Amino acid sequence: QVQLVESGGGLVQAGGSLRLSCAASGSDFSIVAMGWYRQPPGKQRDLVAAITSGGSANYVDSVKGRFTISRDNAKNTLFLQMNSLKPEDTAVYYCNRLNYQTHWGQGTQVTVSS
Repeated sequence: QVQLVESGGGLVQAGGSLRLSCAASGSDFSIVAMGWYRQPPGKQRDLVAAITSGGSANYVDSVKGRFTISRDNAKNTLFLQMNSLKPEDTAVYYCNRLNYQTHWGQGTQVTVSS
């Protein structure tokens, strides 16, 4: 089963920045589209940023211009650079493939204070 280990979360004040990392197992990492998902307290988990195997990225409107998703295929690692953080960004952040999701990691908590 695939293993996904998110890290880099923490407590930050509004306007601050965080860089999340996702270490992914699996020999097919380099050829699958990946994404960052987040689950705010009391809400469902939603996709916020996605990146294809070729590096093309897409974002939900609420994070566009502030977040940047990237990947290092040689290291099986996914990143999410988050700038100009807002309290509404507070959530548990998860990484996963866009398709055929069978397992979720523990996620990493991002808390943005006002």
